Amino acid sequence: MSSEPTTTFQEALDIVESLPEYQQESLIDIVQHRLIEHRRELLAKSIREAREEYARGEVKKGTVDDLMREISE
Repeated sequence: MSSEPTTTFQEALDIVESLPEYQQESLIDIVQHRLIEHRRELLAKSIREAREEYARGEVKKGTVDDLMREISE
């Protein structure tokens, strides 16, 4: 169990609202860029995993019709 203090969402909002407007805007930019980078990393990981599955032969090829036929069987 961590002994570090935790901040609630409302406390975080209160802290942000206490900042000057230019710092709030900077914070928003930083958080947005970090979220974009996080999503980029997740996408890259997903692509790596898909390529590995493909290399191991775990991926099936086919048309949409093939897929629909397999689902209905």
